Amino acid sequence: MWQRLAGFVLKFRLPLLLLLLIATGVMAIYATRVEMSYDYVATIPHDNPKFLEYQKFKEKFGGDGNMLVLGVQTDKFFQEDFFRDYVKLNQDLKKVSAVESILSVPVAINLVKNDSTQKLEAGLLFKDSSYTQAQIDSLAGVFRTLLFYKDRLYNAETGAYMMAIYVNKDVFNSPKRTAVVAEINKLAKAFEEKHHTEVHLSGLPLIRTVMAVKVADELKLFLKISFLLTGLILFLFFRSFGAVLMSMVVVAIGVIWSVATIVLMGYKITLLTGLIPSLIVVIGIPNCVYFLSKYHAEYARHGNKTKALVRMIQRMGIVTLFTNLTAAIGFGVFCFTNSAILKEFGVVAGLNIMFIFLISFIFLPSVLSFLPAPKTKHINYLENGFLGKVLDFLITLVFKYRKPVYLFTGIVVIGALVGMTRLKSVGYMLDDIPKTDKLYTDLKFFENNFKGVMPLEIAVDTKRKNGVVNLQTLNKLDELTKLIESQPDFARPLSIVEGIKFAKQAYYNGDSSNYAVPNQFDLGFLAPYLRMKQSNTSANSSATNFSKLLSSFMDSTKQVARVSVNMKDVGSQRLPVLMDSLAPKVTAIFDTAHYKVTFTGTSIIFQEGTRFIINGLTESILLAFVLIMVCMLYLFRSWRMLLISLIPNIIPLVVTAGVMGWIGVALKPSTVLVFSVALGIAIDVTIRFLVNFKQELPRHDLDISATVKQTIHETGLSIIYTSMILFAGFMIFSFSEFGGTKALGWLTSLTLVVAMITNLTILPALLLWMEKALLKKARKKELWTTLDEEQDIEMSKLGVDDSE
Repeated sequence: MWQRLAGFVLKFRLPLLLLLLIATGVMAIYATRVEMSYDYVATIPHDNPKFLEYQKFKEKFGGDGNMLVLGVQTDKFFQEDFFRDYVKLNQDLKKVSAVESILSVPVAINLVKNDSTQKLEAGLLFKDSSYTQAQIDSLAGVFRTLLFYKDRLYNAETGAYMMAIYVNKDVFNSPKRTAVVAEINKLAKAFEEKHHTEVHLSGLPLIRTVMAVKVADELKLFLKISFLLTGLILFLFFRSFGAVLMSMVVVAIGVIWSVATIVLMGYKITLLTGLIPSLIVVIGIPNCVYFLSKYHAEYARHGNKTKALVRMIQRMGIVTLFTNLTAAIGFGVFCFTNSAILKEFGVVAGLNIMFIFLISFIFLPSVLSFLPAPKTKHINYLENGFLGKVLDFLITLVFKYRKPVYLFTGIVVIGALVGMTRLKSVGYMLDDIPKTDKLYTDLKFFENNFKGVMPLEIAVDTKRKNGVVNLQTLNKLDELTKLIESQPDFARPLSIVEGIKFAKQAYYNGDSSNYAVPNQFDLGFLAPYLRMKQSNTSANSSATNFSKLLSSFMDSTKQVARVSVNMKDVGSQRLPVLMDSLAPKVTAIFDTAHYKVTFTGTSIIFQEGTRFIINGLTESILLAFVLIMVCMLYLFRSWRMLLISLIPNIIPLVVTAGVMGWIGVALKPSTVLVFSVALGIAIDVTIRFLVNFKQELPRHDLDISATVKQTIHETGLSIIYTSMILFAGFMIFSFSEFGGTKALGWLTSLTLVVAMITNLTILPALLLWMEKALLKKARKKELWTTLDEEQDIEMSKLGVDDSE
């Protein structure tokens, strides 16, 4: 089959190149339409109970996670110049497009009892920015008595003040949000520089925007570096600008196709799909090395260019097909998960790894057929003195020191297995951000002063209309509030009960000792004051009517109450522990016969998504392992060879897992991803080695030992170079600002280096160990075929005599 394909490619090289060029042009048009993802891609399936609960919550109350927070820590907050500029900052931020409302000290609402109308009037406490210092001090004293704002807008103990900026979700799910965040940052920076006080910014809208921008910047940077680095390694290898240029064109076409595939599949650039163009460069270059090194080796053997091209396609076609197929399986199995972000990554990566095979299979032979035959300096690398000594050393290890090799490998594996017992599974919302990054340090500022900004929502269903405004329910909500507030990882909850407590304090003329749930006696007097109607006055409009605050924490039927909590980024491991510890206490407050309490919100979805992704990735690794086994069994038609091929690739995965355990790298979506990716790529070396062994065995009269030596020498050079390229390519990712991308880089590089060593030592050692069994099979012609070595290739149409 591969002979006929070789003839077809060389005969129709011009039409094939033209067709490839047209297809690339079309793909380039689509590639220009690629967009960044500006919202969280679903990590759990839509039929997941947690997801359904979250959707139900959003239908009643709208989504969460639309609050951006700004914080300062100072003892001069109420000083005249500082406070006036802080008021001005509020006003300027309110003018920013997408900012819907702001809750902060300068716009704090105070409720005042009006006995004549029997209503509570809501108005701004700080009504004018031109107050004198004495007036500001007086109003600040009043503000501190309003317990509704304590630990929400200020921390009296640390002198920290927070501004809550509520943003439009539609704008923040579009490209416009980058400009909005930039404008907010600019205003915050100007205030910071004027008063020499650090301004902290955090919140999910900001985190999402900053991470999206970083993804875009890294995508461009890594793509450039991967091109330059792989091009440099190729030049050092081939010493030919032509070989480098051809290889760069192949991967450039692959990159265009990969970006276009994202568009054609209806996807956007995410943290994972953003890696694909660079991965295509890293994976596509070995294809070029395999083809070009075989072409040069064949030309050096007989000096016939066309024969060398045919042999290159015939011998390397099947090798490259299966190496790309196994790599595509390593990535492609993610499309069988129910996680959208993994599915997108798996589909696009799997397809484009096979596309890069097709591109290299058409482009390289066709272009090489038009170019002059390689010069002597272009094939001198085949006699590399240093690498020749390295390969001789490996042969010595395999033939003379097999037992020490096995012993050393066994010790390493045992140590790795012990390290695996230390592995932990945990993920954080800001897991991928370095701890020195301002995004991370600002988040910790709010955790230290306000117990965090990550949203957690609690829905309390009373199972009856108007059940929320029942005094018994209000007392239970207050009990729940106190329970959550007492936890070190949760901030003060906000609910309807807090609003009613605020109203009671106002009824008793601002006496802070009356900030409590009304009793039955209080309600008789307080009830008329709670029936506030929407006012059309500008003062009340700007002050945000109190009734609107109450209604936002109940559904329209007053059956379901909403309790909003900000919390620390405690991680996927601790969050379920916290929820489990709260569950019995919450059940003790709300009996299940009359109430249903649901914990939801972004924090819960994140925790469930992390667990789901890790489980999905584990299943994907097992599936990839099975599919790769099927490929290897089909390729070599022998259970013995299947066993031999798997051992050198299981060892690197075990070693990597062990290293993770010993140095404390947690199992999380980004690190679990490494194992499937590395398995799909590392098995390529095994296929390359064993296929060459299979092809060379008949030439050495079925002499296993001689064939092993020849295979190490012939394939070892290209294996080392391709491993160097893969190592360098993946190590690029280790310089990422994202912890997940960084882990993908250095852990995959480690796995591939160990795989190279095991495939050049353990693999040939196992072949020699099973020499008698393999030889018996070979003589029966049940294992080895000659790939038509004794047959003349029908090349008359090419005008070449291929007789040996």
